[in-house]
Amino acid sequence: MNIQQIETFSAAIPLKKAFKTALRTVTVAETIVVKVICDNGIIGYGEAPPTHVITGDTLASINYTLTNVISPALIGMSCIERELLFEKLNHVIVGNTSAKAAVDMAIYDCIAQHANMSLGQFLGGYQTNIATDYTVSVNSPEEMAQDAEAYVKDGFSVLKVKVGKDVIEKDIQRIQAIRKRVGSDITIRLDANQGWNPKEAVRAIQKMEELGLGIEFIEQPVKAHDLQGLKYVTDNTQIPIMADESVFSARDAKTVLELGAADLINIKLMKSGGIQEAIKIAKLADIYGVKCMVGSMIETKIGITAAAHFAASQPNVHYYDFDAPLMLAADLIQGGITYSNSAISLGEESGLGIEGLNKEYLVEH
Repeated sequence: MNIQQIETFSAAIPLKKAFKTALRTVTVAETIVVKVICDNGIIGYGEAPPTHVITGDTLASINYTLTNVISPALIGMSCIERELLFEKLNHVIVGNTSAKAAVDMAIYDCIAQHANMSLGQFLGGYQTNIATDYTVSVNSPEEMAQDAEAYVKDGFSVLKVKVGKDVIEKDIQRIQAIRKRVGSDITIRLDANQGWNPKEAVRAIQKMEELGLGIEFIEQPVKAHDLQGLKYVTDNTQIPIMADESVFSARDAKTVLELGAADLINIKLMKSGGIQEAIKIAKLADIYGVKCMVGSMIETKIGITAAAHFAASQPNVHYYDFDAPLMLAADLIQGGITYSNSAISLGEESGLGIEGLNKEYLVEH
């Protein structure tokens, strides 16, 4: 089963509501779609959304890397010899993790189809049903409280609240407003997206603890490179701290784990360069007794399906952040994972279970 062709397309789908974090505002989900076509007729799908404020990848850089660097290097190689194939993928270019992730998930889709197994089964088969949180974008306290209430009414019991854009006092007001509106039974987790400095973070988190706001954990309170600052926050607060942008690779994870800089780790395929490296991160964290979450960027159901299959296959993944397709005005694919409110079903189809693309949103390169 050799790679015969790699095709790329661009796609853009509007969001139902603007997605706002401390780092950016998104109104349209842009992505590069990848089709890996094998000589036995099997086709695998992947995608790479540009998240330049986190990964450094843009639409242009992703497309160039896929078309001019990765594709020429991989065409003709066997998917069955996957360790050799992934070694080639990871060493043909430095960085460019989003482009690598798109090809990685497409290759895994092909391999699992060849094995006549769903990707989740192929990777470990730990479970087939998981549940996602829903993200509350950073806005005024009143608007965030209204959004949170609406998501709870839609069947979501776990809310991921974006903070870190303004002064600490405003963030606390946001959380208080949400907690007051949704009650005490709803789980609230925070994501500061590197928006605080270490001392601000400690002051804010200790205040949240004093107020009894019931925060499950807090993602990336400080800058990604500031591991000492991350450790300072972790050591001086009771609410668990999760490393996100600080961990791209297993090597990054090893540094964070050895330092004791975080209580939890968030794995994203666009950061890790795909499933191959993500597995290493999850296994390494398990050795240290550190639980993982699998999250995503603003992706379509292609990338989220791949991430969900990976997450469900790993026993050390305990938290899931896969709400991005629910934010989009339309689906890019037929097939893939299915949603029932917060519940996600992987399905039993082989590979990612993607039946085809909605071509009205695609532009072929």
